[in-house]
Amino acid sequence: MDAQSLRLFVLAAETLNISAAGRMLGMAPAVASTRIAKLEKLLGAELLHRSTRKVSLSFEGQDFLPYAREMIAQEEAALAALGKGKTNINGTLRFAAPSTFAQLYLCPLLPLFLDDFPDLTLDLQLSDAQHDLIEGSYDLALRNTILDDSSLIARKLADDKRILCASPKYLKQHGVPTRPEDLQTHRLIAFQNWEAKTLIQNDGTRAEYDPKQAAQSLILNDGMTQRNATLNGAGISINSLWVVHNDLKAGALHQVLPDFEVVQKPALWLTYPKSNVVSAKVRVFMDFLIKHLSGLPN
Repeated sequence: MDAQSLRLFVLAAETLNISAAGRMLGMAPAVASTRIAKLEKLLGAELLHRSTRKVSLSFEGQDFLPYAREMIAQEEAALAALGKGKTNINGTLRFAAPSTFAQLYLCPLLPLFLDDFPDLTLDLQLSDAQHDLIEGSYDLALRNTILDDSSLIARKLADDKRILCASPKYLKQHGVPTRPEDLQTHRLIAFQNWEAKTLIQNDGTRAEYDPKQAAQSLILNDGMTQRNATLNGAGISINSLWVVHNDLKAGALHQVLPDFEVVQKPALWLTYPKSNVVSAKVRVFMDFLIKHLSGLPN
């Protein structure tokens, strides 16, 4: 099977438009359709469902897509090793990231990256819910958690220190906790499906931050909303330092129980499906993010 047909299939899977994918590669619509049909005949599987209205990816196409991307990456890497092949980075990069991180740090950098790589299309999926990279056919994702998926490879972007904080308004109205036990009498803010977090003091004393045991809980599913609710006096929350460091400096938030820290130490990881080759578009985007964001507050 030839690499150009693989590129055509990958573009068609990303755009769900065979004619548009063909035009990106300089092919007439009839030629593009013929090449897809020949690839499907060679593989013995229908990769794309076609109708008069739309194109969709079949189950076989979903399974084959990551392998097609890897074969293209293998060819590009082999040509690059010989000093040949394309020097420009093009195609579509599917990237999943937490919406809070994207709003604060990624969006300001997008013009710079797009200016550097004008032939690359970024398809950004932004949500604080964690995406399945394989099932969603993502090239890359940013995760602020402890990585335990053996099917993924990761590069560390930055540490992700978590702290308790509240607004001066809330602390004035409800009092300042001086011991972990005091948290039970407060209103605690947490993410949906929150698990209790273990806190540890310098001397080894341990305690729990558990909104389910608090006098009142506020459950949210979005990091930026949680930050804004905390700023407006809704309660005490655990936030990543990179989210609230400017608020702390400005006095809009105060750290609560500053002698305690969260035992679990997640980090910001750039993760991608396990493969023998990292494609050029993934490599340049990872390098760009690490260059500009590895100094995040932590």
